[in-house]
Amino acid sequence: MFNLIATAAAAAPAPAHEAGMTLMPASMCVKEEGTNPYGLVPALCEGGIVSQLTFLILLIMFVGTLYILFTKLFEQNKVISQGKQVDASFWRAATLAEGVSKLEKNSAYRQVVEDGLRANEEHNKLTDPVEAHDWMHGTLERSQNHINSKLNSGLAFLATVGSTAPFIGLFGTVIGILRALVKIGASGQASIDTVAGPVGEALIMTAIGLIVAVPAVLAFNWLQSRNKAIARRLSTFSNDVLGSIMSGGQVRPAVTAAPAKAAAPAAAPKKA
Repeated sequence: MFNLIATAAAAAPAPAHEAGMTLMPASMCVKEEGTNPYGLVPALCEGGIVSQLTFLILLIMFVGTLYILFTKLFEQNKVISQGKQVDASFWRAATLAEGVSKLEKNSAYRQVVEDGLRANEEHNKLTDPVEAHDWMHGTLERSQNHINSKLNSGLAFLATVGSTAPFIGLFGTVIGILRALVKIGASGQASIDTVAGPVGEALIMTAIGLIVAVPAVLAFNWLQSRNKAIARRLSTFSNDVLGSIMSGGQVRPAVTAAPAKAAAPAAAPKKA
């Protein structure tokens, strides 16, 4: 078998980086004395354009994972902050219209209330009679689904990265092992100097695939858990809004009293 590999290696064209098919600058692939010949850059130069494209795909996946993680955290924290604002001021207002004015303009909770009030006004315009409760419930549910869909956008990318990155790294591993076998066949002996470069390239690609996949999986599970908590909070708020609208403001959730400010300490009596 090694004779066949050696024959194929002799007839094959020069490696990608030697033939000029590379994505990396030629200056980075020049071997200098005193440098580590088994680092990441030498491994990519040794692997040629196939290994470099594999590394580029994994790098794009990793950057995309970080971008989605931080943007989604920002969106979630914003909605959670809006929920605290609802507890602090919204239900203390006399009417829903007055309470809406106290919420942020782009608040998710304000969108739910405005959609509910709009649906209540437009119910009388329906030519086909629909029960008011069903009409309102459907409108508020659509409003919640729109908010939840926006919060869940991008999570599919994290799931895709978590499930495919190890296999992309494994592809780089297979290419490295194949190059090691070709070098063994071409040289006729399996010395460390012959196979160290390709095998090192293979191990590096495996490690990079895992480094990309693990944060993506952890980020997906964490963001998904936070989204579920936000969805439950929105559902509870939507039911409260529905009950308030359908009862003309008579049914409202219990509101705890605002915390009283601590009284200033009394001044000590002056000595005579």
